[in-house]
Amino acid sequence: ARAALAVDVVLFAAGTAVGLAAAVVVPFLMVVRHRPAPGTASPVWLLPLVAPMVSASQGALLVPHLGSGQGREALLLACYAMFGLSLLATLVVLPLVFSRLVHHGPLPLALTPTLFLVLGPLGQSTTAVNQLADVAPGAVAAPYTSAFGAFAVLYGVPVMGFALLWLALAAAMVVRAVRDGMGFAMTWWAFTFPVGTCVTGAAGLARHTGLDALTWLAVALYVFLVVAWAAAGARTVRGVVSGALTAAPVPPRPATARTR
Repeated sequence: ARAALAVDVVLFAAGTAVGLAAAVVVPFLMVVRHRPAPGTASPVWLLPLVAPMVSASQGALLVPHLGSGQGREALLLACYAMFGLSLLATLVVLPLVFSRLVHHGPLPLALTPTLFLVLGPLGQSTTAVNQLADVAPGAVAAPYTSAFGAFAVLYGVPVMGFALLWLALAAAMVVRAVRDGMGFAMTWWAFTFPVGTCVTGAAGLARHTGLDALTWLAVALYVFLVVAWAAAGARTVRGVVSGALTAAPVPPRPATARTR
């Protein structure tokens, strides 16, 4: 058990350091080295911003293993700080993504599954506040423990509602893309992790509210996750075996007088 905890601490520290660095470096490079056109924003821009939210969720699991006192409280509040960092950064980027959809139309077919990436910070933030509320009683004074528990529900329920709205929108866009000829691409894996965060978020809300409806929501999302994972996994294996995923891209045809 002690060895497992040591490995967990090392991996958590390394992952958190890399995640925080990416959350700063990637936006910095976008500003100083790149000039993204107005119509190029995509949900992929959210990827470097989600990592601190994941650390906020996982850090909650380490809080009870620290000695009572300031160590526990410091880690708990650091996790809340990473929650806020990721959440507010997402609120900056998400309007750019929706503006791109409204003003420039749907994403290219192969990128359409990335719309599910928006669910990542939504579900993961709900997961984080619920897990942090679970460990707050052993880390902070009584007035704050009840406040953290209330915040988990008051924040999580509205955000889960928006996540379900976005899930419906993203699913409709995927259906449209399939009808237009969308084939398999590695972007299909965007159907997995983001939905998984909504599963854990809904399960956390069910735990704190005791509502059966939220339990069934978590079950329904989990079924969706299993189906999506199986589909992405099967198509990936098929593509590797057939060589379709490992083949070099076909170079563009050279321009001729007839094709100019």
